[in-house]
Amino acid sequence: MKNFAILNVRVVPRTSRSEIVGFHDGALKIRLAAAPVDGAANAELIKLLAKKFGVAKSDVSIVSGETSRTKRIRINNLSQSRFEALIK
Repeated sequence: MKNFAILNVRVVPRTSRSEIVGFHDGALKIRLAAAPVDGAANAELIKLLAKKFGVAKSDVSIVSGETSRTKRIRINNLSQSRFEALIK
């Protein structure tokens, strides 16, 4: 069976740069340089998470909250323990 991690994220679009800020209110807070127009912010989020966790962009998917600032993300080929080690 494949390893995967599910995480809650809170995105802040239209910032000066894309970065993972840390945990805030039980969600991973992420700043995105892209505007939330035509899916640009979601694409930037997927690209950022794939790079951070060393997985393909196709392994990162938005489970819920596609049009919301609060999203639920699934990352395939990433164990929860590896996620926790990389996020620290």
